[in-house]
Amino acid sequence: MYHIAVSFDVPEERRAEFVAAALQDGRDSAADEPGTLRFELIADAERPGRFYLNEAYEDERAFGLHCEGPHFARFFELIKDYAEGPAWLIRGTRIEDEQTATTAPAPEETVR
Repeated sequence: MYHIAVSFDVPEERRAEFVAAALQDGRDSAADEPGTLRFELIADAERPGRFYLNEAYEDERAFGLHCEGPHFARFFELIKDYAEGPAWLIRGTRIEDEQTATTAPAPEETVR
C-alpha cells in the first residue's frame, strides 16, 4: 500500500473554503479512482491554519493516476490563491510485518 501525507497552511478567513475543497476532492477521488483507499483531512491541534492530507493508495501507480485526474486538478485550482503547500511529510510503501498482521475471517467463517 502506497501512502502520502502533506501539509497545507491556510489563512483563517479561508479555512472553511479549504476544508470544503479538500473534502470534495476526497469524496470524488474515492468514488471515481479505484486505487484510492483512504483520503483523510486532519486539522492540526495546535496550529489552526495547518491541515494535513493523509492518503493511501493500492500502489504508487494509483497515486500517479490520482495526480493526473480531474479531482486533483480541481482541488489545486480552487486553493492556489491562498493555500501554502503541499509540504511533503511522507511518501512511500508501507512495510507489513507478517508476524503481527491479522486478517479478518472470510465471510463464511464469521461467527454469528
